[in-house]
Amino acid sequence: QVRLVESGGGSVQVGGSLRLSCASSAYIDSFSCVGWFRQAPGKEREGVASVVVSGGSTYYPDSVKGRFTISHDNAERALYLQMNSLKPEDTAIYYCAVAYGSTWCRTPADYSYWGQGTQVTVSS
Repeated sequence: QVRLVESGGGSVQVGGSLRLSCASSAYIDSFSCVGWFRQAPGKEREGVASVVVSGGSTYYPDSVKGRFTISHDNAERALYLQMNSLKPEDTAIYYCAVAYGSTWCRTPADYSYWGQGTQVTVSS
């Protein structure tokens, strides 16, 4: 069983930045996929950043490309999401997730373990 705990959420004004952290009970390099997702009220959970760990390739949807950056520190067993130039539409609960065995890494169905989520609110 893998335990994930997010932190770093909060309220920020338009154009501001936040850095989310996700503490993992297992080493990041042990997973096949690591990613960040978000869910706004009344909307489906969507991916905002993911990494295929073995090859290092990253994926960002167009909605966040150029503004969000995913990174990790294997020694610290931590996953990060740097979010810049935040917009009101970025308001959501953000979740980190990890998987063993998956190779696509872009959809919620690819992931087996989830954190509890952290709220991000962007106000104008």
